[in-house]
Amino acid sequence: MRSRETRAGRTVVVVFEHGDDFFTSLRQACHDNGIRSGYIPIFIAGFAAVELVGTCEHVENPQAPVWTKVQLKNVEALGGGTIAWDDAVGDIAPHLHVAVGLKELSATGYTSHLLGAKVQFLTELIIVEVVDPVLHRQKAPELFDVPLLRFGTD
Repeated sequence: MRSRETRAGRTVVVVFEHGDDFFTSLRQACHDNGIRSGYIPIFIAGFAAVELVGTCEHVENPQAPVWTKVQLKNVEALGGGTIAWDDAVGDIAPHLHVAVGLKELSATGYTSHLLGAKVQFLTELIIVEVVDPVLHRQKAPELFDVPLLRFGTD
C-alpha cells in the first residue's frame, strides 16, 4: 500500500457538447486548463455509445486483467476516477470507472472501466487538480503491464 497527502489546486467544471468524443474532449479540457494530474470525484453523462472493459468469453487466467471490451448504446452514466501524467506518451492518462444503465432495457446496469464514449445530449464533469505530488501512471510489467498510479518520483 502506498499513500501520500496531496495538495489540491483549482477545480474545473467541464461541460461536453452533444456528439463529443469523451476522451478527446477530456484531454482538450486538461490541455486548455494546464492540468496534468487530478481526480474526477464524479461525473454524470448521457452516452450514445460506450465501450467498457468486459467479455462474454471464458477467461483463462482470472488473475489477469481483461483487455477486451463490451459495446453498449443509449446509456446514462455515473463515474469518477483519476488523471495522471504518462511520461511514455507525453499526455494525460485518465483512469475512469462508470456505472451505466441501458435506457431501453429498464436501465439494466453495467459497471466497469471506461474505454471510450460518444456524448449524447449532456455530460458534466468536475476535475480537481492535484498540484503536489504530481500523479504519474506507469505500466507494471510484473502485473500484466497494468498502468499503475505513482506519486511524484516514486
